[in-house]
This record gives sequence, structure tokens and C-alpha cells, in this order.
Amino acid sequence: MIPPIANNFVAGETADGAVSHVESLNRDGIAGILNLLGEHYTDRAAADADADAYVDLVRQLGATDLDGCVSVKPSQIGLDVGDRAFRENLDRIVDAADAEGVFVWVDMEDHETTDVTLDAVDDLGHRTGGNVGVCVQANLKRTPDDLERLADVPGKVRLVKGAYNEPASIAHKEKSKVDEVYRDLLEQMFTEFDDGVAVGSHDPHMIAHARRLHEQYGTPYEVQMLMGVREDGQRDLAAADIEMWQYVPYGDKWFSYFYRRVRERKSNALFALRAVAGI
Repeated sequence: MIPPIANNFVAGETADGAVSHVESLNRDGIAGILNLLGEHYTDRAAADADADAYVDLVRQLGATDLDGCVSVKPSQIGLDVGDRAFRENLDRIVDAADAEGVFVWVDMEDHETTDVTLDAVDDLGHRTGGNVGVCVQANLKRTPDDLERLADVPGKVRLVKGAYNEPASIAHKEKSKVDEVYRDLLEQMFTEFDDGVAVGSHDPHMIAHARRLHEQYGTPYEVQMLMGVREDGQRDLAAADIEMWQYVPYGDKWFSYFYRRVRERKSNALFALRAVAGI
């Protein structure tokens, strides 16, 4: 059972609990991106099992009128087993989702997975007419070129700052530089994309920058934030008629995810400490 403090960051251990959370989000005008926790499987059976769970999840979402979609990690559905396992599992998830009218995000992991992930999204974006999206990371020096490619691919692109500890030869390491690049890449997306700009950030300055770019270029966009982080801000954005999506993790592998969230931010750690201490 997930302890009460972790429930702020994880929507339970079951798909039913996660779907119920999306229902509550929708009442506040926020949509949900469901992510079954799990990654880096080297066993094909484990990857296939999580792919099966995603197929069941998109069918469950498709049977509702909820505003929700799913997000999958390549290493969770077979990339560490091999490219073929990854593509077979991703294809069947996307095919099931496309039949149900449910959107599929493909998360981006470390730089060694970038090319195979982009190749898959390029193929599936054209095949489904844009029912897939992909995450790109501002800290990677290659990302401007990747965005040039993705501008011609039907679907959405989520821009995040990047959380992986990549080599300095391929990644910007200073926070100020990553912030600068993030702003530049947002402008590139609002200028060159016809649709599908997703601002993956909790930074009010970046969100305000995106709003100014929307006013300047007219490109539709959405904001995405994690469950448990700046939730009052999420509701404020939704109330201001900005398309707001919350990334909603769930599943029995919740502990490592919760531990990362607490370590990432001092405010999260203090929040957890107060909850544990009862103050």
C-alpha cells in the first residue's frame, strides 16, 4: 500500500485508481497523462507484460469520455531487450490507442535512446496522422536539429529541460545555459510548428514566455506538469483557459519514483518531512 505522503506524487497502484484520478483532474479542467511506472527491463516477458497493461489501459480510457492519454518509456516496453521488441510493443500500444482515439506520448530517456525513439515516432506519427508525441530535452546540443526534423512529423512534441546526467561533449551542463536554450527552442517550436507544442515545465518564467510566444505566433500549445508539483498553479492555468495536462504516474513500482521526486526539490523534501512528522 502506498503511504499517504507518496499519494501526492503517485495515483495509486492500479489503473482504476489512476483513471479515477484523471476523472478528478477533469473536474478542475486539467487533463491527465497516465504513466505506468517501470523502466529498463532486460527481460522480454516483463516488457511484454507492461505493454499488455498499456493496451488494456488505452481501451479502458477509450471506453470513457475522460480527457486523458498515456505516456510510455522505451526501456519499459523492450528497448533494453532490443530494437525489435521495442517496436513490436510500441506498435501494438499505438495501434490499440489509435483505434480508441487515445493519444500516446513516448518519453525520452538518455541520449543513447534518442535516435531509435525519434525513428519510431517519425514512422508512427505519419502512420496514425499524428496520434503520437515525443519528448525532447533542451540540455542536449542536438535538440535544435531534432526539432527541425519533428516539425514535419504529425503529432506533438514536449520540450523539457532534461533530467539525465549526460556528458558535457553532447549536453549543456550549466542551469543558466539550459534555461537560455529552453527559451530559444520554445521560440523555434512556436515559429516552425503548426500545432502540438507542449511546454513541459514547472518554471513560471518559461510558462509566461510560452504564453507570449503564443500571442505572437498564434501556435496552439499546452502546459504539462507532474502530479504533486505546483498543483495550485496547475489549477490557475486551467482556470485561465490554458490547456493544462498533469503527468500522472501509477503502479507498484512507486517507491523509486517517489524517492526521486523528493530528492529533486527541497520543497518536496520539506513537505515529506512535515507529513512524516505530523507537523
